[in-house]
Amino acid sequence: MQKVQSRRRFLANMAAAGVAGVVGTRNSRAEEGGLETTTVRLAKLPAICMAPQYAAKELLHAEGFTEVRYVAVELGDATTKSIAAGEVDFSLNYAGNLIVPMDLGIPITVVSGVHTGCFELFGSEGIHRITDLKGRTVGVPSIGSGPHLFLASMATYVGLDPVRDINWVASPSIKPKELFVEGKIDAFLGLPPDPQELRDRKIGHVIVNSAVDRPWSQYFCCMLAGNAEFVRNNPVATKRVLRAILKAADLCVAEPQRVAQQIVDNGFTANYDYALQTMKEVPYGKWREYEPEDTVRFYALRLHEAGMIKTSPHQIIANGTDWRFLNELKRELKT
Repeated sequence: MQKVQSRRRFLANMAAAGVAGVVGTRNSRAEEGGLETTTVRLAKLPAICMAPQYAAKELLHAEGFTEVRYVAVELGDATTKSIAAGEVDFSLNYAGNLIVPMDLGIPITVVSGVHTGCFELFGSEGIHRITDLKGRTVGVPSIGSGPHLFLASMATYVGLDPVRDINWVASPSIKPKELFVEGKIDAFLGLPPDPQELRDRKIGHVIVNSAVDRPWSQYFCCMLAGNAEFVRNNPVATKRVLRAILKAADLCVAEPQRVAQQIVDNGFTANYDYALQTMKEVPYGKWREYEPEDTVRFYALRLHEAGMIKTSPHQIIANGTDWRFLNELKRELKT
């Protein structure tokens, strides 16, 4: 009984916060028709900036999904491979980790941008701008990971050659954050909760904060992608998944304390304070303002310049994106 009441309070608070337009949503569902499937699988990732994905569970139940499963996968290209293989139906992921597989023809479909500003570039003494990374050691989880692709895009944008000018350190056993803490690398790109922890411990300093520093703050860092076959065969389910996640993004803005506590209680992260900082610092409300196609084009151009993809941005957008659902929901979920 307590869980039922908690769920009811959760949904009631969302409606009160202006997150859920209940009458409009019911009308939209009637027009959409029935769900093609009542099961959806989302990725469970070691990154709390993905909070809308985690906070969407009750909203997905309200959308008619009877089974909502979270599948543990690694960040980056492993997430995209899990989507393409049909092990996960949808997940948020960094734009670069979606563009590179699309360049290879891997069957995923990007349906929306969700939020901006979760990456922060930390440097040691003597590093104050991206150009200072020339000849320095930079830690990444792996070559081809989200931080690697993001930093390569940043380096290309300021005129560096990410292959020749940066000494990449990808340790299979030690996380880049720990190498940075130990002084064994000069810089690394972190995503929550790593930036929150480093600032709390007063280790290093922030060179770039993608939540506020242009041009990075003007583009989505994380976008929602689905298995291409799922999106093609289940348009009603796809729209409802996206609606739940976008409402959850709004909830991160309207009720940051509630979402932070929820993702701690559900085992997505352990530290409430870092989770709450993330909810307050990441601009989760930008999905209405920015066009996701601009993000795909921007990063595809950077990755093309760096020699990391061969396909033109136009082809990637044409073959790997579908904005129909987002455009409908932007009209439906106006505030």
